[in-house]
Amino acid sequence: MSPGLDALYTEIIFEHDRRPRHAGLREPFDAEVSHRNPTCGDEIRLRVRRRGGRVEDLSYEAVGCAMSRASASMMAELLIGRELAEAEDVVHAFETAMGSRGTDPGDEDVLGDAVALLGASKFPGRVKCVLLAWKAYRAALLEADLLSDEEAEA
Repeated sequence: MSPGLDALYTEIIFEHDRRPRHAGLREPFDAEVSHRNPTCGDEIRLRVRRRGGRVEDLSYEAVGCAMSRASASMMAELLIGRELAEAEDVVHAFETAMGSRGTDPGDEDVLGDAVALLGASKFPGRVKCVLLAWKAYRAALLEADLLSDEEAEA
């Protein structure tokens, strides 16, 4: 990656950190989860709302490093409005690239601004920071499924 591209990616991360998209917890929601990275103290509280097979809304409160907060912003921007299966493809592509230790540059057409975070994949200590919101999203979907199953049984 060229030094100019590194600088651009850094600016994208700082932009999402300074002006996060979809931050602040909103209602209504189907499930809420809280995740914490005990290594560095990053925390996220995330709410998901699904309707008609789509991710209707994602809202969150994030505390921690710029990478972690920017990642939550980028993820929400990418996933809101997508079909659940399409959102799963995006999450899978991001997690795969983050697990590559820098060998998978990611597809900007799929990951949008989140490709800026992939440089962190070379630093195992930063991977957990970047993936915190994405893991919370998956957990919130599971929680929403469990809650809807309980409602169906009642």
